[in-house]
Amino acid sequence: MNKEQVLDHLKSINYPGFSRDIVSFGMVKDVEINGDQVIVHLNISSQNEKKKQEVVDAVKKQLSGHFNTVNIELSAETNQQATAPVGDSPSVLGNVKHIIAIASGKGGVGKSTVAANLACAMVKQGQQVGLLDLDIYGPSLPIVLDLHDQPKMTQNKKLIPLEKFGMKVMSFGFISGNDTPVIWRGPLVSRMTEQFFRDVEWGNLDVMILDLPPGTGDIQLTLTQKLRMAGAVIVTTPQDMALSDVRKGADMFRKVNTPVLGVVENMSGLVIEGEVDTAVSTIQINGSQVQVNHAGKFSFIMDLFKKGGGEKESERLGVPLLGKIPLSEDIMSSTDAGTPLAAADPVSSLGQIYLDIAEKLLLSIQ
Repeated sequence: MNKEQVLDHLKSINYPGFSRDIVSFGMVKDVEINGDQVIVHLNISSQNEKKKQEVVDAVKKQLSGHFNTVNIELSAETNQQATAPVGDSPSVLGNVKHIIAIASGKGGVGKSTVAANLACAMVKQGQQVGLLDLDIYGPSLPIVLDLHDQPKMTQNKKLIPLEKFGMKVMSFGFISGNDTPVIWRGPLVSRMTEQFFRDVEWGNLDVMILDLPPGTGDIQLTLTQKLRMAGAVIVTTPQDMALSDVRKGADMFRKVNTPVLGVVENMSGLVIEGEVDTAVSTIQINGSQVQVNHAGKFSFIMDLFKKGGGEKESERLGVPLLGKIPLSEDIMSSTDAGTPLAAADPVSSLGQIYLDIAEKLLLSIQ
């Protein structure tokens, strides 16, 4: 068997609990063949040792009929540090299995849009999801989800999260009104952040997505002191200025022993779509050959800022590049309409990007 045939065999092995195979997940990093011996290099970022062993056993079983010796080399790209201590509050969000923070070093990178779409994508994948907007000064979820109701309270004075698209949602904007400016000092912000953990009736959740404010301030420190987080996802755009802030955010999470699960490059080029009347198979756009389908339609991504910034930064940090999300009118219009694209059109090519990132995150924490 050659390398391509080995990979074809490995495509029949799904990662435990998922309908996706280990090759398309990118877990098979290399295959070395030496006569009747084969070495399969696997990269599995999950901390679940039982699932890792299931994959190893499945690979050996699949290839043992073709090679006398099957060796597996395991590695893990994701920086899996020990999670932060909970301190004196072990019961805070005790009914939530996994907490993932969506963070950015600077504002304006589309972090809230990414957080809402990833939460919706996880719902589509059968998870019980909570989405918490922790940007006290500029809450975005009331707009992103078109939610403007005030939460009700239980008899024991706990807030009941609002529900939309199958997930539980809470934002300071639901309480204060999204048009009211918040002029608070740091201690008040930290206290409100902690109340969102203690005084909200979240119930049992598989995953909670935290939409953090930009930067490395009071809310981030409160999080790491009070919660046991599965990790953080850093959202960036391709420009050098945004990437320099990524480093600060990633370094902050590492200093407080929170794993960085990966980087998402948002606004990664502009989607240009159109239609031509002439019967051609390709056209020239900005010096590149673009394919035209049988109906005369084409789609092209133009790099507005630069290319490869997210990839370089993920390599520097030693964490995966989880996905690249282009600028698109569909994403903009669905967000402005209060229906994230992952909920409105999950089967579209853009919706699939969010589902793919969500699947990679679920894989890394289970």
